[in-house]
Amino acid sequence: MLGFGPAAGFAMLVYLASAAPAAAIGLLRDAGVEHGLSELAAPVLRSAGLSPTRVKVLVVDDGKLNAFVIDGQTIFVNHGLIQKVQSAEMLQAVIAHEAAHIANGHIARRMGNMRSARTVAGLGTALAVVAAAAGAGQAAGGIAIGSASSAYRSFLSHTRAEEAAADRSAASFMRNGGVDPQGLVELHRAFAGQEALSVGRQDPYMQSHPLTRDRIRAAEAFVASIGSAAEPNPEADYWFARVRGIISAFTRAPGWTLQRAPEESAADIRLMREAIAYHRQNDLARALTAIDGALAIRPDDAYYHDLKGQFLIENRKMDAAVAAYATAVSLAPGDALILGGYGRALLAAGQPKAALAQLEKARSRDFRDLRVLRDLGQAYAETGQDGMAATATAERYALQGRLEDAAIHARRAERLLPRGSAAWQRAQDVLIAAEQAEKRKKK
Repeated sequence: MLGFGPAAGFAMLVYLASAAPAAAIGLLRDAGVEHGLSELAAPVLRSAGLSPTRVKVLVVDDGKLNAFVIDGQTIFVNHGLIQKVQSAEMLQAVIAHEAAHIANGHIARRMGNMRSARTVAGLGTALAVVAAAAGAGQAAGGIAIGSASSAYRSFLSHTRAEEAAADRSAASFMRNGGVDPQGLVELHRAFAGQEALSVGRQDPYMQSHPLTRDRIRAAEAFVASIGSAAEPNPEADYWFARVRGIISAFTRAPGWTLQRAPEESAADIRLMREAIAYHRQNDLARALTAIDGALAIRPDDAYYHDLKGQFLIENRKMDAAVAAYATAVSLAPGDALILGGYGRALLAAGQPKAALAQLEKARSRDFRDLRVLRDLGQAYAETGQDGMAATATAERYALQGRLEDAAIHARRAERLLPRGSAAWQRAQDVLIAAEQAEKRKKK
């Protein structure tokens, strides 16, 4: 986490980039944000022939403007880019463009021998490569990914031909999905002029997605030729505002949020933003009043109940937190982040067995939640399952890119668990990744 108390910052952060010398990038994980992004992504993903339930959009803890893909299952967007774009259609254009890189096979060609990011160790390794390629060189160097290698530094880069093809595909995906493709042109215009800047001053998105005036004109012409039959979409506009509202409330100063929240057209989003600001100011009473106001408007909103649970658990109101998360789970029983929050509350309330059931459900639905792996390790230890605790700890370190530390716990798990069991196999996956990283170090 960026901080462990309500005044410390983005309390829902899964912080993959740690104080360790070897680090991957950081992700901001929040159930409401990811649900909103899923709502925005669904029409363009379906149009691209991709499954909205399989391809997730995750938020990177970085204020710079960037977005990227490293496999066919996840689209990463920096929170800085989400706050930069001015409409739902512009954000959907970002998603559609990255989806096009997946659908057009650009990622498969560039992955080469890179380990699959579909496992904990694979994702941790890939994110560390991204950190190196994006300029975190020395931070990722500790896991010997080869940050000095030009091949890794170009890991995120697309050719202009790929970019042009992705633009055409993205515009088609948007139009066929009922989204105005003019959002793609507006996105390009927002980056216009960047190519004239020195590399050090360019946004990372420009460096990995080369943009030229010719390409902008080509996109404008293509979008004009295909037209748009899209109708206004208030639901997309709502979720766009809500996603940006949550992110800005947790990343900007509380005073800024309280000053700007009244500009919000949706009353529940305004109250939510105020609630987060008060929470970060250690004012639980006002935070609860505001979030309860949002719940009065949307009583069946699982994500507001989840947020209320976060406020309560971080203020050590454990019984109330358990109740809030239980309500959230009843409304969104398949949401991995909400299940993880419920398990965390139960664990904090001294109910490790009950917590374990929820945490295992969460992990089975989403292996990318660092908090769940941390809590699983604790819950397994408290219930006397030391081998399982070792596996969860190994996976947590692997997800942070700390493969040497991960290997220590994976070997312990290997000794304690039945050979061939599912958890033993997961420990083996971590060990294989660690061994591959060690081989790269010696090259």
